[in-house]
Amino acid sequence: MVDATNLKPGSEAELNKHCRVAIDARGVATLTMCNAGPLIIFGTGVINAVREGIERLAQNPNIRVLIIRGDSERAFVGGADIKEMVNLDQKSAEAFITRLRDACETVRTFPAPVIARVPGWVLGGGLEFAACCDFRIASDASHYGMPEVRVGIPSVIHAALLPRLIGSSRTRWLVMTAANIDALTALDWGLVDVVTTAGQLDAEVEKLVQALLACGQQALATQKKLMHQWEELPLSQAIDATIPVFGRSFLTDEPHRAMREFVNRPRPPKK
Repeated sequence: MVDATNLKPGSEAELNKHCRVAIDARGVATLTMCNAGPLIIFGTGVINAVREGIERLAQNPNIRVLIIRGDSERAFVGGADIKEMVNLDQKSAEAFITRLRDACETVRTFPAPVIARVPGWVLGGGLEFAACCDFRIASDASHYGMPEVRVGIPSVIHAALLPRLIGSSRTRWLVMTAANIDALTALDWGLVDVVTTAGQLDAEVEKLVQALLACGQQALATQKKLMHQWEELPLSQAIDATIPVFGRSFLTDEPHRAMREFVNRPRPPKK
């Protein structure tokens, strides 16, 4: 098994049966979920493999941005495996959903920014997985839904992020009607950040990558952690908790270096 913690920029590797990774010279890693069917279905084997792959990549200091995609243009993740879930009982159901929760958490807590490349269907547990990514760049052919109630189960675990993303009313519509929405509706609701044509999907992902690479690596990692605190802490505590974090950022050379570059940047001649 490849040690993803030591992969250097310019490397490509198969992490396990369901995960391939490529890291370019800039430190941009692309994790491709594979061998999971044309709709990228999350059964136990795929869930465990994706979690393990992302956990290893999280230990790699060379990674500045992580892009997650599938090996199919039909879906990002088409949901959890109903053929597996139909045989669950209470105990095994809790074990299954715990595994999915853990996979989602590896994305949510990944130290670098994470971009979901969304070409097609995003359903159920797949939408929860996408919601854990920091950014979602989507094709205009993509569709989104939370169909769990239609098959007799509630939407759980990281569906709890949806009210923060799109509000309670729109979340209620998704999880209580099992209706699908198209890409433009998802954009209007704030569920995705950018919608473009299938042919321009990678170009839009690259545009976001360049914006992120222009920022301080440590500053982005810190900002991501703060965003999670802001979701959970009362407002006054969230504000006060940022003061020591701001101070600690000056323990590295990153702010001094970036600020010097800003102050000393070439200026256009005055007219």
